[in-house]
Amino acid sequence: MSRVGLKKIVVPNGVNIKINPDSVQVKGPKGESQRPLRPEVKVAVQGNEVTVSRSSDDRFVRSLHGLTRNEIQNMIQGVTQGFEKILEINGVGYRAAVQGRTLVLNLGYSHPINFELPKGIDATVEKQTTVTIKGVDRYLVGQVAANIRALREPEPYKGKGIKYRDERIIRKEGKTGK
Repeated sequence: MSRVGLKKIVVPNGVNIKINPDSVQVKGPKGESQRPLRPEVKVAVQGNEVTVSRSSDDRFVRSLHGLTRNEIQNMIQGVTQGFEKILEINGVGYRAAVQGRTLVLNLGYSHPINFELPKGIDATVEKQTTVTIKGVDRYLVGQVAANIRALREPEPYKGKGIKYRDERIIRKEGKTGK
């Protein structure tokens, strides 16, 4: 029995949910989000509550039950509050700047890296070493942050590179002379 899937989702004021046979669409003050629905899972809106039910008790369908409920919950949270990931840049001469829809990163290479931001994602740079990625879609925010981090992952000796704010880098001790 899925405990997560059985929880009802409370829809706040100002959020509209439209259930199509193959997708769920959520509109709110920060934007709109859409996700496909599997045919094994049924979604119903009653007043200001959303319930998710499943068609059978197969293992795969049970796993979809809780997943679908959490995806709808994340969509509602995204259109009301939004999601954000904060990246920190460590290293001498490493810095970032935003120019329109492009994030310009100087990461110790011979050239600056121009990272084009996808539609629905906003980036802000504070004091050249902190980049905040914001958006409505939780998956897209996480993927963009991971792509930016992959441009120069933090190295274990000095900690130079791009890391998440809450990430802890395990340091290694360097060579010692005789």
